[in-house]
Amino acid sequence: MVFYMPGRVESREGTEDLTPRRIVAELDRYIVGQGEAKRAVAIALRNRLRRRKLPPPMADEVVPKNILMIGPTGVGKTEIARRLARLVGSPFVKVEASKFTEVGYVGRDVESMVRDLVEVGIELVRQERRVLVKPQARAAAERRILDLLLPPRSPSSARDAEEQAGWERSRETLLRRLQDGELEERVVEVEVQATSQAAFRIFGQGGLEEMDMNLKEMLPGLFGGRKHLRRMSVAEAREVLQREEEEKLIDPDQAAREGIRRVEESGILFIDEMDKIAGREGGRGPDVSREGVQRDLLPIVEGTLVHTKYGMVRTDHVLFVAAGAFHVSKPADLIPELQGRFPIRVELSPLTRDDLVRILQEPESSLVRQYQALLATEGVELVFTGDGIEAVAEIAEEVNRRTENIGARRLHTVLERLLEEVSFHGGELEDKRVVVDAAYVRTRLASVVRDADLSRYIL
Repeated sequence: MVFYMPGRVESREGTEDLTPRRIVAELDRYIVGQGEAKRAVAIALRNRLRRRKLPPPMADEVVPKNILMIGPTGVGKTEIARRLARLVGSPFVKVEASKFTEVGYVGRDVESMVRDLVEVGIELVRQERRVLVKPQARAAAERRILDLLLPPRSPSSARDAEEQAGWERSRETLLRRLQDGELEERVVEVEVQATSQAAFRIFGQGGLEEMDMNLKEMLPGLFGGRKHLRRMSVAEAREVLQREEEEKLIDPDQAAREGIRRVEESGILFIDEMDKIAGREGGRGPDVSREGVQRDLLPIVEGTLVHTKYGMVRTDHVLFVAAGAFHVSKPADLIPELQGRFPIRVELSPLTRDDLVRILQEPESSLVRQYQALLATEGVELVFTGDGIEAVAEIAEEVNRRTENIGARRLHTVLERLLEEVSFHGGELEDKRVVVDAAYVRTRLASVVRDADLSRYIL
């Protein structure tokens, strides 16, 4: 399961100028090709923004047009949905439908993805509010550190005016030094919360979520109620205490309510591997469990109330984006009721060699730029020539054709193997300029590509 914790939001939720054309343009910055899929999700997102302008009675009737993406692995299905969520700051969770056939196909297991989405939504709100209260929290943390460096005077000694004035001057001097960063290495003893929550995290799953809540109420000492002293530098103490002060300034009930509202209004659930649960009705063995998962998904996709520890969450207006390769099965193998809940279907094209070249060059955070930035931190200049990038794409396409076609993900394995030597030595290299041309690529990867069995396991 993949959670999107939106620490970097390109735009704000509900941005009015996000027209479908602009949404596609934003997606083009990170994803090559797949114009039909981009248009479909852009229209779905814009309709959400349009719905917010409708009168409540009509808005309640307008349900999201859920999307089914059909295409092989590694062509951008997940990335399109993830970037869409980041664009508007929506809570986003990716889940594999096939996992429900492994752990049993009961409704509460399927509902867990909605609870996960709620956790992401609430964390999104908390992150935003931490930014707002940061100055206030930092000032409070510095006051607490100042008390550790120069403890407050007792009332009895405060009667001496001269001593009191000297103490105040010392405190002001220490505060200036603290704010100027001169005391970062000073060691202080800080009282911090003791947490052992992870040991009981199992109770937060499925139908045992209520037990998790009750245990925290009955045994608070086991879930962070106790404190202990830790020695740390002032720099570390500032971070710990500032986080504590931020938590004090954030109302958890308000954050939960706002998180639930965002999930209900703009949450996106990405259900991958839908083809793995597509089984014909009346089948035996695995088909029965697959159909069971589909029938458990159906009420959530249709719109229902899901119980969470923060309250009831309605899924009527959550956008569901499903995806699958559908090599063996086909969308028509899904139960008719579920098929009808994904009215928009788009087919993503397999990647060609030219697509792989564009993927290496065009996106703002392309793999080539990532490796260049990583090695630049150690003074290494990594230069990719045009024929070098074409050679990488050619080898990735060839390995995909001869083994398993994993699309653009093959570029990760090819580049990692290609740059293994450079990455290992890094700043220790005598020649700080490494040119990756076609000859360099073929020299490094020729033996692996020639050996089909070796490339199957290495590339």
